[in-house]
Amino acid sequence: MFGYLGKYLRVDLTSRQIKILPIEDSLFLKYIGGVGIAARIVFDETTPETDPLGPENVLAAFTGPFTGTRVPSSSRHHYVARSPQTGIIGESSVGGDWGAQLKQAGFDGIVVTGKAESPVYLWIHDGEIELRDASSIWGQDAFDSTEWLKSQTDPKATTAVIGQAGENLVPIASIPHIGKTVRTAGRTGMGAVMGSKNLKAMVAYGTRPIPIADDAALKTSVEQTLPHIRQVTGDFTKYGTSGGVEKYEYMGNFPIKNWRGSRWEEGASKISGVRMHDTILVGRYTCRRCTIACGRHVKIEQGPYAPLDTEGPEYETVGTMGGECLIDNLEAICKANELCNRYGLDTISVGAAVAFGMEAFERGLITKIDTDGLDLVWGSSEALVEMVHRIAKGENIGKLLGKGVKAAAEELRGNAVEFAVHVKGLEPSAHDPRRFWTQALSYATAARGACHNAAWSHPYELGLSLPEVGLDTPKKSYEINGLAEYVSKLQNFQCLNDSLILCRFAQVGKAVTLTNTVDWYNRITGLDIGVEDLMLAGERAFNLKRLYNTRLGISRKDDFLPPRFMTHNRKGGGLNTQLPPIGQMLNEYYEYRGWDEFGIPTPEKLAALDLLEPALNF
Repeated sequence: MFGYLGKYLRVDLTSRQIKILPIEDSLFLKYIGGVGIAARIVFDETTPETDPLGPENVLAAFTGPFTGTRVPSSSRHHYVARSPQTGIIGESSVGGDWGAQLKQAGFDGIVVTGKAESPVYLWIHDGEIELRDASSIWGQDAFDSTEWLKSQTDPKATTAVIGQAGENLVPIASIPHIGKTVRTAGRTGMGAVMGSKNLKAMVAYGTRPIPIADDAALKTSVEQTLPHIRQVTGDFTKYGTSGGVEKYEYMGNFPIKNWRGSRWEEGASKISGVRMHDTILVGRYTCRRCTIACGRHVKIEQGPYAPLDTEGPEYETVGTMGGECLIDNLEAICKANELCNRYGLDTISVGAAVAFGMEAFERGLITKIDTDGLDLVWGSSEALVEMVHRIAKGENIGKLLGKGVKAAAEELRGNAVEFAVHVKGLEPSAHDPRRFWTQALSYATAARGACHNAAWSHPYELGLSLPEVGLDTPKKSYEINGLAEYVSKLQNFQCLNDSLILCRFAQVGKAVTLTNTVDWYNRITGLDIGVEDLMLAGERAFNLKRLYNTRLGISRKDDFLPPRFMTHNRKGGGLNTQLPPIGQMLNEYYEYRGWDEFGIPTPEKLAALDLLEPALNF
């Protein structure tokens, strides 16, 4: 089938056995790629007894038919494994160009099992794969490790490499991907899974062409969209994703003081993308085949965090490390962001964990004895930066917070669970579900936990639409009617994007429409598939992830919002937030989804999605 290589890598680190195996076209038709195929493999090859940090856990990384092509904002791949942070399905999508390098090396994906006796890395290049010793860089950060890895392989290669956090099995460890830019598979602890396998890095470099059914027609179609993409995403290019900080603070979407604050106008202005642009921004980074260039290049030459010349923080990092912690020092946030990239830590979970720690410190559940004398107080830049070091190294209170807020609250006891903001063990990104009820419902039902990307619905409340599937107008805020259908369709749509794979930001300003997506898929693959078939694949992937979780005991009892979102109403000048009625939302959502009253997909729904077949023989 065009658009694919038709084969993937399977590596057993215990036996040091490497296989190149075929993937049938029928699987691509059914699951598309990316999260669809990766989730299918992990579903088939792990069980409720699988230890997330044991050799039996499966780490699957897959590209999609768009990866490596001329489709804009498509240079991405998707990880799936059982999460050491949440215990349920873990997944993380990441940009840059590692996925394109893997695909041009000749492979659609890679599956890693087992555990090496000593640290190793994988070198994947133009149809070949080697397992090499990484002992000399074990203990080094992701940046220094990458410098060495490129010297041993190819300077044009891209690394998927863990830092010390992954080596130390920190449950919120990430996988930085370093090529011409740094992009991170941040969420659900995929870095710890790599560390548990003694896998320091996967280095990819490829020069082989990707087969396209009608590349000339694809080129013409893509080029016709580029002027529109540049026009509607101009603010993203200029100010980055954090350009929206002040706007989101004004409308009540920005997180403040571990989600219990209401207004923080002056603080938000000090850490916004506009302030970054006017002070420390010196350039922009872009993923391969992207015209948006939302990546920031910042340089700090004076002050306690100088010298710093690195990737700047994006919106979620500014929201969690800044707003949640009441830190209005942009340079400190940039430093903490750089440290997370070096150590390999999820910036969202780190910011949320530090904010939780600050509230626990305020309430006396954490003391200076626990922090070894550190004042873990609101607004302390020094505390934020120091806690990144401690979380990565597993030192004193950092070891506790590095487990994520759910586990930390359970160990602290007292009333810590009351202000531990998470869903299914995953801390939310910087979008308030009290302001956007579509996000409230999606946070509660998303497979990996409080994930804004599961539906990416707040832009659809603010102005976007998806008329190809009947979402003709933006969703009216605080309205229950039609909410279940709206959220379900957006969740299916985003699962489709994570299978193809296409960046969320391609949807900004209707830069790329679903009609474009279907057209490009057909030009790449040579098929003639419509919106309905592709959306069905997205729905299948979403239900497959749900099925994985229900096998682990997840049900309605877990589809909750944390107490702070259910009891604490943000009030202040200009704010209009209301508490989401999650019980009513779930009733209607389950009915629309074809799930039973406990949130479990019915046999009829699974049959309709063709998800009743026995385990696949990958």
